[in-house]
Amino acid sequence: MIEFLAGIGAFALSLVLSPVIAHVAVRFRMVDEPKESRKVHKKPTPLLGGVAIFISIFLITLTVLWRTDALTIGEVTLLHYAGLFGGALILVIGGILDDRFHLKPAYQFIAPVLAIMVAIVGGLGIEKVTNPFGGVLFLEAQTFWLFDWPGDVLVFLWMLGMIFTTKLLDGLDGLATGVGSVGVSMVLLLSASAAFFQPDMVLFSSIILGALLGFLFWNRYPAAQFLGESGSLFIGFILGALAILSGGKIATLLLVMGVPILDVVWVMARRLLTGERVQSADRKHIHHRLFDVGLSQNQVVTLYVCVALAFGALTLVLSSFAKLVALGVLAILMFSGVTLLLMTKKT
Repeated sequence: MIEFLAGIGAFALSLVLSPVIAHVAVRFRMVDEPKESRKVHKKPTPLLGGVAIFISIFLITLTVLWRTDALTIGEVTLLHYAGLFGGALILVIGGILDDRFHLKPAYQFIAPVLAIMVAIVGGLGIEKVTNPFGGVLFLEAQTFWLFDWPGDVLVFLWMLGMIFTTKLLDGLDGLATGVGSVGVSMVLLLSASAAFFQPDMVLFSSIILGALLGFLFWNRYPAAQFLGESGSLFIGFILGALAILSGGKIATLLLVMGVPILDVVWVMARRLLTGERVQSADRKHIHHRLFDVGLSQNQVVTLYVCVALAFGALTLVLSSFAKLVALGVLAILMFSGVTLLLMTKKT
């Protein structure tokens, strides 16, 4: 019952807060103007949606921590939550500054790096990973200052990858929010299953999902509000952290976020090979290409969500090795689709 109430509370709070935050965004001129050719929206749209999501998750989580011990009955402690929300606050503030002052690409890495380090100091870490060929691989820790190696290095790379995956995914109305909601849903279902049964993570996932869905009401096409940098970064941050806190659901999120992750890999590789700046913005992501060949925003978002749901559902029944195979199949399908899109554009 508490999972349902907390999820509904986060949904309602996000739903109500979003237009309030949108008004603030307009007041302080944090609005996305459709001036660049890569933009697909037609009218100025307020940013800062991530602020509403963050506040909703934080306040409901804080309330639950204050009134019950339901979020700390497992291996996740108050220190974990303190590190997580401390890092998230840094990330959101950095995103707000970027939305307001349009920071140079080099400065856009500062907040994510600091946020991840704070979360790691708070206890976000990996001690072992599942071997897809059988068994478990334990990561022998070598402490250096406040960090353990190589576990914390893997956490850092995983979190940074997730943060910039959702940042680059946020190109169409409701896309990053919708796919992110699928990712949280899969972690929730796995945490509720008999094989894992982590009621604390079911509760935390419910809070995150409620906040995302509350904002999605305003972010779906035609969007009344955008995530902004604070939101696109925060969704990746909270997804990455949730996968670790829930006991290594990284393989699950790799499949759910497989297309966006592989898209990032493909785009970065293309930019390196063609001599473009890696951090440059363009309209060559898969979701942009699908839109450009005639699909509507709703159709592209629905396609992404359906693929995420299909491969995410597989994680509920597949073994670790089978998940690896499924990821390989997804990669083949995605790159085949990219080739087809490029051929379609040329013809």
